[in-house]
Amino acid sequence: MTISRYEVINKVVELKSLTKAGIALNLTQPGVSHAINSLESEWGIPLIRRSRSGVQLTSDGERIIKHIRELLRINDEINQEVAAIKGLEIGTVRVGTFASVASQWLPKIITYFQKSNPNIEIELFEGDYKKIEQWLLNNEVDCGFLALPASSKSLNVIPLKKDPMVCIVSNQNPLHKQKKILFSQIEQEPFIIPREGGDTDVTRIFKKHNIKPNIKYELYEDKAIVSMVENNLGINILSEMVAREESSKDFSILELEVNSYRLIGLATLPTISPATEKFIAHVKTWVEQFS
Repeated sequence: MTISRYEVINKVVELKSLTKAGIALNLTQPGVSHAINSLESEWGIPLIRRSRSGVQLTSDGERIIKHIRELLRINDEINQEVAAIKGLEIGTVRVGTFASVASQWLPKIITYFQKSNPNIEIELFEGDYKKIEQWLLNNEVDCGFLALPASSKSLNVIPLKKDPMVCIVSNQNPLHKQKKILFSQIEQEPFIIPREGGDTDVTRIFKKHNIKPNIKYELYEDKAIVSMVENNLGINILSEMVAREESSKDFSILELEVNSYRLIGLATLPTISPATEKFIAHVKTWVEQFS
């Protein structure tokens, strides 16, 4: 059946491996290869190429995969509608998330959701804001947590919660005794900034308030940045959610001169499945009542 071949190539591309795709789909590797080869033979174009770094799409495959994912999404919606007519609740919701939501919100949200929807599966994909938006636009996820506004106008967004932005400084730094930090003080301190492709909330604050930071280090991971701050190698601005998550007490949290926030929201494409709709409703209720 064609739809099963579509599921195979989509899983191969997602996992970058024929073997891993076979395990995930309960198929043998020859069965996975046969499904892809039959599509390539039918269409007369190569879809994937194999290399030491894993399986990758060809340029032709890149053009085709977005349509395959759209068909898989529609097929899933049809199955969910049929199940709903029969009084069943089934489906899979693929959720894009960034690190702080993944660690602080999602375990509790998923537990809350699955109490009333035990037959709906949740798949998580973790990345930065840019990746999550791209996953949404490519139909790789059904919904995604973002810091709003989203850069793409084709996404529907649901605001969820304001997360204050704060400054963290080492307890070895004299500034740690202050309650607030001035923007002029930020400019005078060595600054540790998330590398491009990671968090963009900091650069938004810099642009809005015309802050010219003395950037000393650039890192991807929040934990690495916090560790650098603890060792008095610089200061950092990050969300209160992330700051409160760190268990160490070797840094202090200071309010900014002007209150700033990141607005956490949930984004989708205009058309969503019944399972995704249910998940979003539970997310909104959980955030309103428990976060």
